[in-house]
Amino acid sequence: MTWDAYYRGDGVKRAAVPLPEPPPWRTFPIRSAAAVFRPPEGLTDAVNAALALRRPLLITGGPGTGKSTVIEQVSTELTLGPVLRWHITSRSSLADALYRYDALGRIHAHRLQQEKARAGGNPGTDVDVDDIAAFLTLGPLGTALLPATRPRALLIDEIDKADLDLPGDLLDVLERGEFRITELMREEQHTARVRTWESDVRHLVEDGHVQCTEFPFIVMTSNGEQELPAPFLRRCVRYTMPKPTAALIRDVVRGHLGMEVGESGPAAELVDDFVRRVASGESVAVDQLLGTLHLLDGPARSDAAERERLIGLLMRDLSGA
Repeated sequence: MTWDAYYRGDGVKRAAVPLPEPPPWRTFPIRSAAAVFRPPEGLTDAVNAALALRRPLLITGGPGTGKSTVIEQVSTELTLGPVLRWHITSRSSLADALYRYDALGRIHAHRLQQEKARAGGNPGTDVDVDDIAAFLTLGPLGTALLPATRPRALLIDEIDKADLDLPGDLLDVLERGEFRITELMREEQHTARVRTWESDVRHLVEDGHVQCTEFPFIVMTSNGEQELPAPFLRRCVRYTMPKPTAALIRDVVRGHLGMEVGESGPAAELVDDFVRRVASGESVAVDQLLGTLHLLDGPARSDAAERERLIGLLMRDLSGA
């Protein structure tokens, strides 16, 4: 079977054709990569040092090298609970990572309450506009800093994409493990049950003050696109992902696809070419290789020309347009 069994681009309606099986990482429930991740040499030492020192772990490496998978495996092995995630962009701010106040939502709820009162109806709404906690949500970092008997696991992904001031802004919070919710202090609300990140769970905050009892285990990833300030780096345990070897990639393919890549053949040539391209400085990711191998072991495997077109399509340098 080839691609001709699926979309042909001729606009002709056909009877439902079964689609190919998805790759293992695109099935539901989504499988965690923690079970198949293989840490490169030195990474376990870096993780254990960060855990023992209660310091963030900064992992630098190219795309698709497993930087963000590390924390999944650590959290699974040490039962730290679901991983909290903070994906960094140039617009990310420390304030949003700590907590978010929906001032517009509160104003809107107050107006609805007034309109119902003027109409002679029940002035009550589903939300108590006098309770500011109903309009507060802790961010991923704020949730990680809540008191707990076990540290939470927090991924700060692609810290090098942040505004230049963000790493410096993080320093005080990461050192002290505390922050204050200004809006609760301003309104002198001494107790408030505030919703946590991506959850309906609410946590009691007293006098607007949040302080951890266990420093969270934080993994920060970087593609090395921006130099980070020395005071920030001094407070981190740092690790650089090594360049992949053919043996390591074969192990990754075995873990993700259950496929044995021999010393020769089309799959081996693709793995060797991937390793060569990464070593020469090209930006190609392991998940590109896995997707290509999955397709070439499926419906496209029987046509040589089709294989070459797919490799060209899927294995493009990520730094290109």
